[in-house]
Amino acid sequence: MSVFEGRDLTCIRGERPVFAGLDFGLATGGALLLVGPNGSGKSSLLRLMAGLLRPALGQLMWAGAPMGEDPEAHRARLRYVGHLDAVKPVLSVRENLAFWAALHGTATPQDLARGLAAFALEDLAEVPGRVLSAGQRHRLALARLVAVPGHLWLLDEPTVGLDSAAQGRLAAAIAAHRAGGGLVVAATHMPMDMPEAATLELGPFARAAAEARAELAW
Repeated sequence: MSVFEGRDLTCIRGERPVFAGLDFGLATGGALLLVGPNGSGKSSLLRLMAGLLRPALGQLMWAGAPMGEDPEAHRARLRYVGHLDAVKPVLSVRENLAFWAALHGTATPQDLARGLAAFALEDLAEVPGRVLSAGQRHRLALARLVAVPGHLWLLDEPTVGLDSAAQGRLAAAIAAHRAGGGLVVAATHMPMDMPEAATLELGPFARAAAEARAELAW
């Protein structure tokens, strides 16, 4: 049975149809890989799932109820990591993690330590964000998922900038999250280690939107 699902979704941005007629469903512990060419709507779909955009048509459901009926509850259950790592340059790695955790409730020192350890950031804990490399900044963004976990992880190109060791740590974090019943949706151009993940190819839905627009124009 699906916990999180989308039914007949259509997305329009700037009066341009991005995709149309899209369905998905995720059961407890499930994972979904979003794939497709640039412009097919992977990031837009993640933003719909996060409640940052509204579908032009269709419905997003959580546990059988429309997601829009309780947007506060949905915001509380999700963790979204997008293209921007949102690291404050004047704060240390630990302070950045604590600041973010405070936005999502409370986090104990043990919670923060667990997040740092998950992505091998212990030795960088007191280093200011301004001197981190791109890969280190991204590991810090991902560490938030472990320090203050939510039920639904939405990840946009999560492996970009990560070396093989960090990718392994990400795979381990995702596996532990799913084993606890969590859900993961990841948009990616690269292979990811997510056993038994479903794959959603957005290309056909983008073409459907383009064809519908062409018919309307005709």
